[in-house]
Amino acid sequence: MHLRILSAVLAGSVVALSGCSVLERLTPYKIDIRQGNDVTPEMVGQLKKGMTRDQVRFVLGTPLVTDVFHPDRWDYVYRFQPGRGKVSERRLTVFFKDDVLDRVIGDIEPADPADAKEKSRVIEIGPAKDK
Repeated sequence: MHLRILSAVLAGSVVALSGCSVLERLTPYKIDIRQGNDVTPEMVGQLKKGMTRDQVRFVLGTPLVTDVFHPDRWDYVYRFQPGRGKVSERRLTVFFKDDVLDRVIGDIEPADPADAKEKSRVIEIGPAKDK
């Protein structure tokens, strides 16, 4: 008698575990992966035209990418891959002219819109110049 009850409970458990939503919860844990410089809107809001390289490095940190052929350009790249979900990427490029900050281009909006002018998700710091 006890054997029949036990087998019925086991059979019911197998049927319950075969549901899709239960099997999704039984997948292995995946860690969140963060790579690069996590530049926040508050950090971008602190940038001002005319800042020195050291001041920019203090605000944003050391750039992830520096190019030997373009020493007046620093690239800050951030990639976040959650254990479950979509990957997100952000980029910010800082340009210097005569060793001071000239402009910033990227997809991170500053926390204070008064500090930068936005044009189609491109941030220009200071007055726009003809290029």
